Formats: sequence, C-alpha cells, structure tokens
Amino acid sequence: MVSKKLTIVNAQGFHMRPASTFATAMGKYACDVTLRHNGSDVNAKSLMNIIAACIKCGNEVEVIADGDGENEALAEAVAMIENGFGE
Repeated sequence: MVSKKLTIVNAQGFHMRPASTFATAMGKYACDVTLRHNGSDVNAKSLMNIIAACIKCGNEVEVIADGDGENEALAEAVAMIENGFGE
C-alpha cells in the first residue's frame, strides 16, 4: 500500500469533468484506489462517489493505492491533482 496527502488546487475542486477524468484514469489499474477526505474513504474509481464527497478547492485528500500497479496509480493520481486536472 502506498499513499500521499495532497491539497486540491483547481478552483472548482472535484466537479464533474475532473472527477470523471480521475475515475476513468484510476479504473485502468488493477489495484484499489481510495480518496480519503474528511475521515471518509471514497472509491476513486467511482464517478458518483467522488462527486458525492464534495471535494472542494483547498481541501486535503489522501490518495491510497493498494495492489498490483499501486505505484503507477499513485503517481498518475498525484500528477493529475497537482496540475489541477489541467484547468
């Protein structure tokens, strides 16, 4: 298991487009990917779960990857969040 804490930097947070892009990207990995936000764990491969978490700009999240390809999944998740999903 690998993890990293990050701050959401894009102005709109995890709204529909970045949540969709993120869930799709994480879905290609065999490992489990979780977003931990405000003490709750969210399946990072589920668009609806990410949207329901109401993750806003400035919120801290922890990305947790566990299983085959965990390092690659974490690296991609970190890159996407740190660059603000290209927004």
